[in-house]
Amino acid sequence: MRQERFVERHQAEWREFEFWLEKRSLSARDARRHRRSWTGIGDDEMPARHRRLCQQLALARRRGYSAVVTDRLQSLMQRGHSVLYRTKPVHWRRAIEFLLAGFPRLVRAEWRCMLTAALLFVIPLVSIFVAIQIKPDLASGLFDAQSLASYEQMYDPASKRHLGRTDEDDLQMFAHYIGNNVGIGFQTFAAGLLAGLGTVFVLIFNGITIGGVAGHLQAVGHGDPFWRFVAGHSAPELTAIVIAGGAGLRMGLSLLAPGQRRRVDSLIHGGRRGAKICIGVFAMLVFAAFVEAFWSSIASVPASIKYTVGAALWVLVFAWLARGGRNAIHQDDEDAQ
Repeated sequence: MRQERFVERHQAEWREFEFWLEKRSLSARDARRHRRSWTGIGDDEMPARHRRLCQQLALARRRGYSAVVTDRLQSLMQRGHSVLYRTKPVHWRRAIEFLLAGFPRLVRAEWRCMLTAALLFVIPLVSIFVAIQIKPDLASGLFDAQSLASYEQMYDPASKRHLGRTDEDDLQMFAHYIGNNVGIGFQTFAAGLLAGLGTVFVLIFNGITIGGVAGHLQAVGHGDPFWRFVAGHSAPELTAIVIAGGAGLRMGLSLLAPGQRRRVDSLIHGGRRGAKICIGVFAMLVFAAFVEAFWSSIASVPASIKYTVGAALWVLVFAWLARGGRNAIHQDDEDAQ
């Protein structure tokens, strides 16, 4: 084929490729912002376009086309290569990107399991709370007398010390809360290996326990210190428990209903997705422990401020899970499945 005909045939796609490099490759933030209004080459088409460009460059060299053509193709090929095979971001940046975008996408992808986990946790919690308000003696059937006395002491309205805890310092309590929270989250997820039934039990048990404690303290007149204590950290902590439960249910479903995969492959796939979700759950629980240790326990902060901060955290958590990652150009294959 003559050079003039070769250039005429492929000129348009070279211009499209060059236009994409100029408009989409310089700033990932700008590319995400204008993703919906972009009408040029799709981002997912670029690897195939780049391979085609490499083939055209090899063909032009073999046919002895002029340097004008080969140099242009060489330049486009190198620019495309630098974009498609650029060095991955450093680990801390990848971690932040996952927490801000990848994790919320995974949670939304498993919304059915997440909704089921929320119902298994919230319905027992609310039910036992309401039941104890109607019949306070029910609390003695859930907890022994020593435990109830300990709860009442921690949330005694007449006490001027830290809310909801003993006299250890903030750093000690931070470590304690991390261990306790992460332990509950891991247990909730790992119990999914028992065909999902373990996760169902753990969610219901935790819902009854939390609802029972809250219901008892409210019934005996210690509700104000309790609500001031839990207002700050409840959003990340309770939401993380539900998400861990959803991941556990997903793993259980992978075992019970493998679909077209072999059962072992389905379990591995579900376990990997669940493990990735648990990374985000771990971050949420550590954040909840930080708030619980350094903010929730302060007794001198007015209730109005405690409740305002708590409400703001609930809004932020739900906004993050609902909107995080929606404008990302590239999504992990597993996120979309």
